[in-house]
Amino acid sequence: MNISEFNMDFFSLRGKNAIVTGGNTGLGQAFSLALAKAGANVMMPSIMPDDLGFVRSVEAEGVKAISVQADLTEPDMPEQIVAQCERTLGSVDILVNCAGIGLNNDFHAYSRNEWNPMVQVNLTSAFEISHKAALRMMEQKSGKIINVCSLYSFLGGQGSVAYAATKHGLAGLTKALCDELAQYNIQVNGIAPGYFKTKVTERTRSNPERHAWVIAHTPEGRWGDPADLMGTIVFLASRASQFVNGHILVVDGGFITR
Repeated sequence: MNISEFNMDFFSLRGKNAIVTGGNTGLGQAFSLALAKAGANVMMPSIMPDDLGFVRSVEAEGVKAISVQADLTEPDMPEQIVAQCERTLGSVDILVNCAGIGLNNDFHAYSRNEWNPMVQVNLTSAFEISHKAALRMMEQKSGKIINVCSLYSFLGGQGSVAYAATKHGLAGLTKALCDELAQYNIQVNGIAPGYFKTKVTERTRSNPERHAWVIAHTPEGRWGDPADLMGTIVFLASRASQFVNGHILVVDGGFITR
């Protein structure tokens, strides 16, 4: 491509179809809405009940929005979701692996009761749905897979042994899938959010000491807003990032630099 050919349509997702796991809650809502604003139809499989108000917000962007209550850890569920997206929307062009859980506890009290579901939801289900989606993408010789990693993909963290392990694993999966799929014109990247204002972080934000610690360690001096991630997801899902592959893009206000 000649540099004179580049234009802002490279960021457009018109005609593309996306799956965003966990896309009807938390940061997943920002990802789903951003993709819709860029023109993509969005399927949102989630274990959480349908939020019809949010579905309507996505549809208001002039795209199709499908919310499916589903447990991705159930046998064959990833295949069913991918097949449903292909059947109802026509293709699977973008997959965002956002679904995740955090069962934290002090290490000395940690057990397989917390470890197993963390690995199953945060890592194994991401592998399984990526595998099913990639088979379709390989046939069409194009696709985008975006894994929602974390600062814990690079750091440790007291009380977060399984969370850190699974997010490190998700970063490794991102790089491994890049190596496997780049030859098929499929880009596989990750987003590593820092500390964001969501329901999940309400407890931390309500603790004066923890809140102050986050602010002190973030050069921008604030918590992230979910909207801060919307440009990132559109970039990685679009033609504008065509030669970005196997990368984990940190969005943290500079937290990881301190």
